[in-house]
Amino acid sequence: MVYSISDKVQEKNDCSEAEMDSKFQRVNSDENDSPIQFSPKEQWRIWKNVLVVGFAFMLQFTAFWGASNLQSSVNAEASLGTFTLAAIYGSLILSNIFLPVIVIRWLGVKWTICLAFLVYVPFIMAQFYPRFYTMIPAGLAVGFGGGPLWCAKCTYLTILSEAYAKVTGVGADITVTRFFGVFFLFYQFSQVWGNLISSAVLSSEGPAVAALSNSTLNNITFADVFNVSTATRNSEEICGANFCPGTVVEAIPNLAPPSTSKINTITGIYLACMIAAVLAVAFGVDSVKRYDQGRKGSGSDISGLRLLAVIVKQLANPSQILILPITMFIGAEQAFLAADFTSAFVSCGWGISNIGFVMICFGVCNGIASIFIGGIIKITGRSPVVCLALSLHVALIVTLLVWKPSEQAKLTFFIIAGLWGFCDAIWLVQINSLYGILFPGKEEAAYSNFRLWESTGSVITYIYSPYLCIDVKLSLLLCLLIIGACGYTAVEVIEWKGKDGELGGKREFKLVKSGEKEKSLEVAD
Repeated sequence: MVYSISDKVQEKNDCSEAEMDSKFQRVNSDENDSPIQFSPKEQWRIWKNVLVVGFAFMLQFTAFWGASNLQSSVNAEASLGTFTLAAIYGSLILSNIFLPVIVIRWLGVKWTICLAFLVYVPFIMAQFYPRFYTMIPAGLAVGFGGGPLWCAKCTYLTILSEAYAKVTGVGADITVTRFFGVFFLFYQFSQVWGNLISSAVLSSEGPAVAALSNSTLNNITFADVFNVSTATRNSEEICGANFCPGTVVEAIPNLAPPSTSKINTITGIYLACMIAAVLAVAFGVDSVKRYDQGRKGSGSDISGLRLLAVIVKQLANPSQILILPITMFIGAEQAFLAADFTSAFVSCGWGISNIGFVMICFGVCNGIASIFIGGIIKITGRSPVVCLALSLHVALIVTLLVWKPSEQAKLTFFIIAGLWGFCDAIWLVQINSLYGILFPGKEEAAYSNFRLWESTGSVITYIYSPYLCIDVKLSLLLCLLIIGACGYTAVEVIEWKGKDGELGGKREFKLVKSGEKEKSLEVAD
């Protein structure tokens, strides 16, 4: 999943909203209080807070990503796992609009993070007894907790960066980039550890051993010795693009769910990780009140309904309309990887126990690419990098349409997952940066639209996943990519040809501080 379920996209989107969500005033503080003067040694305490927050998020999402990547395979009956993922991203849309401001005002930044961590716990506990009436409510809770969680995290790191800049004299822009970079380092490893835990537990008894225990020496044939079994031939015919919902375990033994004891073991480990994350923040992180005295808000107190109105108004901008398809594609491709690639290709062709290993490759390549893409773009510019991602992603989709996954092609699983992670990183970095370039002064509305339509792409993909065959899903994904690329190209051409034209030269509105009215501004590029 990605987003897959890379929550990496969620991270980048909300971090881009630091100006909206990081400027909360301290509750019940006196606006006339003078800021506390810190000694130079305070910088080490600030770094301690940054490291503990990063470590806590790594623990939290080690559990979340590890469990999410297994949903479409482990809870495949009646598509329970897929519908649960749809519930998560559906509630996340509403959460991002209506909840962050209210919850952070009520609890403060630190305790918002703790509460949001706890809201994820029922999702893990539901794995002990996965039913629709346990999983769906738990998924909805995760989505509703996600909006406040990411906004609170961005708020906390931004406030720390400002305090650090005052103590050390280093520019706040440099400091905030450094702090978020350290956070990303921890966060990216959550994909690695979560998938490593699941695969280590699930593969503790290899499929070959299990198969041998069900056979006798008299039943072993020449084909069995060279791993050319009927099951393997069936997997080549049924898995991949030919895979359809409702494929029975009897046809593909690889789809047999793990034993209950193994699932419970994984769930117990993940649950311990989440509890440890809550305790780390509760006892290892200083309250933001220590650093935000005397801070003023900057339009951060927009109500959910007001923000929703601004989001809708933003849709009147032609540039916004043109980049909606590629924004939806980002959510759709992450959902496809999480729900369909893991089940139709990895689980069906190789085995459920190997999902984690393959997704580790995706996470590592995604993280490495995210780090270096910015430097490459400084050399080549945006267009060549986007063309590379487009060409590579089209090639990957076409490959999945014709490839017959099997245990003999183990390396291919990793290559596809790694290249998919590389493309995903390019789309995330480029489209996020494009939103900032196209809509200066109205980032709140622009990035809220990014998050809204990206999540919409994920939700739609999860909803139709239990009803369509893989070849149809890949065709829809390819069409959306092509339409999105056309819209993206149109925006680039318009911006390049006419900086003073209707799209390039006008900015229709800008959010201003609380107490003032929104007003339309025309900004010459």
